Amino acid sequence: MSAIDPIILFFLLGLFAGLMRSALRLPAAVYEFVSMLLLLAIGLKGGIELAKQPFAMLLPQMLAVVAMGFALPLLAFPVLRYVGRFTRADAASIAAHYGSVSVGTYAVATAYFATREITFEEHMPLLLVLLEVPAILVGIVLARGLTRKTHWASIAHEVFLGKGIVLLLGGLLIGWVAGPDGVSSITPLFFDLFKGVLAIFLLEMGLIAAAQVSALRRYGLFLLTFGIVMPLCSAVIGIGLGWALSLSVGGAAMLATLAGSASYIAVPAAMRISVPEANPTLSLTASLGVTFPFNVLVGIPIYYVLAEKAYVLLGG
Repeated sequence: MSAIDPIILFFLLGLFAGLMRSALRLPAAVYEFVSMLLLLAIGLKGGIELAKQPFAMLLPQMLAVVAMGFALPLLAFPVLRYVGRFTRADAASIAAHYGSVSVGTYAVATAYFATREITFEEHMPLLLVLLEVPAILVGIVLARGLTRKTHWASIAHEVFLGKGIVLLLGGLLIGWVAGPDGVSSITPLFFDLFKGVLAIFLLEMGLIAAAQVSALRRYGLFLLTFGIVMPLCSAVIGIGLGWALSLSVGGAAMLATLAGSASYIAVPAAMRISVPEANPTLSLTASLGVTFPFNVLVGIPIYYVLAEKAYVLLGG
């Protein structure tokens, strides 16, 4: 029996097929449907948990996570600007990607933890949604400053009414209102088939990641290094915050995973509107070509081990 989770093997299959320039492609409609199912399933799980506990108890965690969302791009920006020597717009755009979060990475982490019976706080989807927004705002300000020329209405529409946020928040609200008993009739589609749907999603992500690898030849070693080191540094911050918030070891590891992931859906769309001069290839090469494969293949297990060791040292 293989020691590698089957969903990771699906990602590797897509990556191999892409690198070998295979004709394998997932129909756009199928990819769209699979993405929607994942987003709704994650939101529903978080909403069900929200129905079980008072909202006021989660408020400190929510505020702390938002603060982390503002801090991470501020840490990444000077490295990109002065070490990587990117233009201001490109540095701000990449920093925003790394301050935000990857829903795909969260989904893989959820499956990884479930397979190993690692428990974590079930309201993590709520924190995931909160992490989508702050980095986008910071990235825009870093690129443009606070000026009247910034089209905040268009940006707000793209951020808060984009597909990802609407589906995640919608799932959260449905799960919260319906509760565990109310969603039992749709459990087979959204919960029982979760890993199968995730496998198909990762097959396509492998193909997309392979398409970004060629860009590394043009943009050099820096993006490769940054795409690995930045997630590790962000994950350590996530673990520290998880410990400070008295999360479980699994919860701290999941928060580290969120912090160490990089957006490839919400942020690119927002940056396209607000910072059109930024080169999207740079951001996607780092986030999809380097960080996503790193997290899926080795990052998530590393974050859990780091969380375990940190809690032993800190007495959590």
